[in-house]
Amino acid sequence: MSKTSKKTAAAARRTKIEEARRAERARERRSRILTVTISTVILAGLVGWGAYAINDANEKDARQAAAAKKPVSGEKSWDAGKLGRNHVEAAVTYPMNPPVGGDHHQAWMTCEGTVYTKAVPDVNAVHSLEHGAVWVTYNDKAVDADVEKLAGKVSKTPYTLMSPNPDQSGPIMLSAWGHQLSVDTAADPRIDQFITKYVQGAQTPEPGAACSGGLTA
Repeated sequence: MSKTSKKTAAAARRTKIEEARRAERARERRSRILTVTISTVILAGLVGWGAYAINDANEKDARQAAAAKKPVSGEKSWDAGKLGRNHVEAAVTYPMNPPVGGDHHQAWMTCEGTVYTKAVPDVNAVHSLEHGAVWVTYNDKAVDADVEKLAGKVSKTPYTLMSPNPDQSGPIMLSAWGHQLSVDTAADPRIDQFITKYVQGAQTPEPGAACSGGLTA
């Protein structure tokens, strides 16, 4: 091969190598642009979702605050300052049924959305109310469908408990420390209002106290 031919072949190789390098650099630039674009989209989505979550939480807090200030129509209230809070071992006679406060036993009923199928001792349930729980009770006037609906609601709501109370006056009653509501059906919208207002509400003598670790039967 002549010198001229060798030079021409070498130049062709250099040209191909340079073209390959330019193509590789172009691919790298495209890859970087694509990566930055995808990252930007993901970041924007995360920021947007975070803002939505914060707004949703703020709206929920606002609704709960509004519900807490609004009185529940038809509820009865007692002076919390006159309800005893001593731990006693003897039986306690309460002036209302179910009781909404007063002296009680040291052990509380577990109230982590706990549904009891048998009546629970008043002296232990009252202790749960002291911790900020809402106690849902019913008698044989409540229809089975209402009992089932209430059980589903309670089981999803921390700081609540539910049990039968055959001697109470109303078919369905909700009790918190110093407050009580009687309704006829589980469809009554005041049930949600009462629970929202009084689960760990302002009336709670011991806010933040545990609902776990208590009696379960």
